[in-house]
Amino acid sequence: MQGQDGERDRHGARSGGDRSPGAPDGAPDGASAGTAAEVPAGAPTGTPAGAPDGTSAGAPAEVPDPEPRRGRPRSAAAERAILDAVIALLEAGEPLAGLSIERIARTAGVGKATIYRRWSDKEELFVDVVRDMEPDDPPVSGTEGLADLRVMLESLRTRGLAQRSSALLHNIFAQMKSHPKLWNEYHGSVIAPRRLAMVEAVRRAVAAGELRDDLDVELIDDLFVGPMLVRTVHRPDAPLPDDLADRIITALLQGLAPAARV
Repeated sequence: MQGQDGERDRHGARSGGDRSPGAPDGAPDGASAGTAAEVPAGAPTGTPAGAPDGTSAGAPAEVPDPEPRRGRPRSAAAERAILDAVIALLEAGEPLAGLSIERIARTAGVGKATIYRRWSDKEELFVDVVRDMEPDDPPVSGTEGLADLRVMLESLRTRGLAQRSSALLHNIFAQMKSHPKLWNEYHGSVIAPRRLAMVEAVRRAVAAGELRDDLDVELIDDLFVGPMLVRTVHRPDAPLPDDLADRIITALLQGLAPAARV
């Protein structure tokens, strides 16, 4: 979707707002090149050549919009409407496989082109719907080791709680795993970056002398993440107490061997 659409936001939306393909800059959705602005009865029908607004003699006068719209707020509103439309359809019992871009656009009150300017396909859109329903990823320092690891482990715990408390979110994840293309999209754009961030935090902890330097960093990362994933994914009835991240870190740092007897 690159090229003709110009600058885009993080989903591919142009910073200038929503326009139908082929519409001139500033034209509302559905307007095409050469379409005259609507002129109320009695309004002047032309402007002199060389007028400040650049219109030529005889061109219909533009009617000022009483509430001028700026591109980015309008884009944000359209994006919110699209995400809400998908959630509403899923809450109504529609399966992921049964949702079409046409149905989503109709429910959101936008054109299909508005959706495709942000997302290249349904899978990419559904991943953002899941992201929107999950708790936000917490900020980390990017310089600490164990401290950042603790923040990210806590984030895993809160996402696990969110899935348990939301039947819809739980249902979406169950459906995602039966759709390889959708699951691969979610894994590549959400899970993989989170894992990379944790591995980097492990590297910082090793460099700072907080963790051993004679073990593979990915193995160390698995040792931290594994217990949390078991609790949140494989044991949905297991408790997820507030101090679980701290308990996991403490247990790993102290080791599982019994204390030496004096």
